[in-house]
Parts: sequence; structure tokens; C-alpha cells
Amino acid sequence: MAEKENSNIDRLMDVEMDVTVRFGLTEIPLHEIVNFGSGSMIELNRTVDEPVDLLINNFPFAKGEVVVVDGYYSVRITEIDLDMNSKSALLSKSDKNTPQSPPAQKEPPTGNPPQAANPPKAETPPNPQSKPNPQKPAPKTKQE
Repeated sequence: MAEKENSNIDRLMDVEMDVTVRFGLTEIPLHEIVNFGSGSMIELNRTVDEPVDLLINNFPFAKGEVVVVDGYYSVRITEIDLDMNSKSALLSKSDKNTPQSPPAQKEPPTGNPPQAANPPKAETPPNPQSKPNPQKPAPKTKQE
């Protein structure tokens, strides 16, 4: 049984995971966000000398300092926050915390695309030269 578990773990070791570096956080009211433009400044809750957080699937796992290597931002890990239990939790959270696209709809056997039960009817703009629709009252016009 242990051999099978090791085989499953070995398969997971090649799975690539997104690592996010979080410089800081802040809360901003929507009325300020809609006024953002080029040059807008957002003040975060950290100073430049504080460590940044490293996250996998929104799960914090380490802290580090920002450095530049060959012109690229990099992070030197200064602290790992994972024990074996946290590593298991990280892997189990990977499918729960990541944004998921909506499940794909199964196509009907005919191969036709799925349709809504009551699809909305498309409205066409009225043709000024056509006769009024007898089902709808004619628009009232102002007489002078």
C-alpha cells in the first residue's frame, strides 16, 4: 500500500503550481477605484523593508525579500511556513481556492449547441415606413 502512495505522490511532484508574491494589501472604496487612471497611486500596508508573502493557490507558504537578478524581479525565500500537515492542506486546497471556470456544458447528443428553455426574442428597431403592429398600440404623437 505504501508503494502505491509513493507512486501517487511522485506523479504530483511534476505538477506545476502558480506562485503569487504579495507585496501588501489595502482596501479601497469602489468610488475611488472607478476613478483610477494612469499615474494613480495605491498605498499598501507594508513598508519596503518588510518581507513579502509567497502564496500557492492563495495559501501563504513562505516569506521572502524582493531582489533583482539579471534585470528580473526575484524573491529570496527567508522563511518557510509549511510543515507536513500544511503541505497536505496546500495540495488539498489547490482545487478549492483557485478560481474555477464554470463547468463546461455537455452538448446534447444531436451536436446542436445548448439553448435556454425560453430564449429571449430579439427585438428589431421599428421601420418608420412599415405599418404599425396591430398587437401594439401606435405611438402617440403630439398634435399642434
